[in-house]
Amino acid sequence: MNFLKKISTTINLGKFIVNDKSKTFIVAELSGNHEGKIKNVFKAIDLIKNSGADAIKIQSYEPNTITINERNKYFFINDESIWKGKYLYDLYKKSYTPFAWHKKIFDYAKKNKLICFSSPFDKSSVDLLESLDCPFYKIASPEIADLKLIDYVSKTKKPIIISTGIADDYDINLAINQCLKNKNKNIILLSCISSYPARDSEINIKNINNLKKKVPIVGFSDHTPDSLAPVIAVSLDAKVIEKHFMISEKSISPDKTFSLSYNKFKIMIDNIRRAEIQKGIENPNKKKIINKKLKTITRSLFYMRNLKKGSTIKESDIESFRPGVGLSPQKYFLLIGKKIKRDVKKHTPVQKKDF
Repeated sequence: MNFLKKISTTINLGKFIVNDKSKTFIVAELSGNHEGKIKNVFKAIDLIKNSGADAIKIQSYEPNTITINERNKYFFINDESIWKGKYLYDLYKKSYTPFAWHKKIFDYAKKNKLICFSSPFDKSSVDLLESLDCPFYKIASPEIADLKLIDYVSKTKKPIIISTGIADDYDINLAINQCLKNKNKNIILLSCISSYPARDSEINIKNINNLKKKVPIVGFSDHTPDSLAPVIAVSLDAKVIEKHFMISEKSISPDKTFSLSYNKFKIMIDNIRRAEIQKGIENPNKKKIINKKLKTITRSLFYMRNLKKGSTIKESDIESFRPGVGLSPQKYFLLIGKKIKRDVKKHTPVQKKDF
C-alpha cells in the first residue's frame, strides 16, 4: 500500500529537521548497556555527545510491564538466540531502565544538549514519557503488531519512528493506518532485521527501497556486530540510523554482541558523514566541480597578441592552453569574427566580458 501522499515529507525530531535534503539523524541506542547503574547512563550520554551522535534512545519498560514473572515453558527462551536458556522476566530484569531514572536521564541529556527519546512498551510508559515531554517516539520492532500501543502513541501527535524487523507488508500497513486514523502523519520507517546479532546474509539493506515506496522518510536500525551496514544504508538514502552503544568493550550486557563502544561508534559516525558527501546528488554538474578544483589541468583560450578595442578576432589571435582560467576552447569557432569591446594584452585569458 502506498501512503506517500498522506505522510509528511519533513519531520521534526526534536530540534533536528529530517527530510530528503537533511543530514542523517544518528541515534545511539543504550538499551540495557548501562549494566543496571544510572552513573553508566550519564557516562554514556557524555560519550554519545562527544561522538557526534544526534540523540540517545532508551527503552521504557519494567519487567512486569513487558512480561509475566512465570517459570513455565511459555516464558522460557528456547530459540536460537544469544539469550537462549533464560526466562523472559530474568532477561528484562537485567536489562531494564527503571522508571525512577527517567527524569534524571532526560534532564542530564538536555543539560548536555543531546536529544533524548524512548521506546515505550505500554500505556504507563507512554504516560511517563509524556510527563517528561519526550519529543518523539520509537516503536520497537516486536511492538509493531501492538495496535493498541501504536494507537495510544499516535494520539500524542508526536512523530513516530517504527522499526520493521519482524514485520511484513500487512503488519506495516496496519501500523501506518492506525497512525493515520489519529491524523498523525509524522511517520518514519526503519528497515531492520530482528536477529541478534544479525548476519550479513540476513541484512538485505535494499529493503530500504521497498519502504521508500510506502513513506517518504526511511532509516535503518542495525544489529550487526560492526558498522558497515549503517554506512551502506546511508548510501541508499537512509535518513535515520540507529545503532546500539556501550560505554566500554568490557561492558557486560545482553546486547554487547551487536553494540559499539565509543571509538568504534565515532568511526561509524565519521564514515556516515563521509558517505553523505561521497554519495553526492543526482545529475551533478561534474564538469563544473572538476573545473573549479582543477583549473591547472584544464584548458582555456588566451590572446596571442595585444589587441585594441574594436579589433576583429582572427584564428591566429587566440589559442588554447592550460590553465582553465578563461573561456573554454569550445568557444573558439564562435569567437572568430567577433569584435572585442576593450583593449586586451598578449597571453591573458579570453573572458566573456571581452565581447
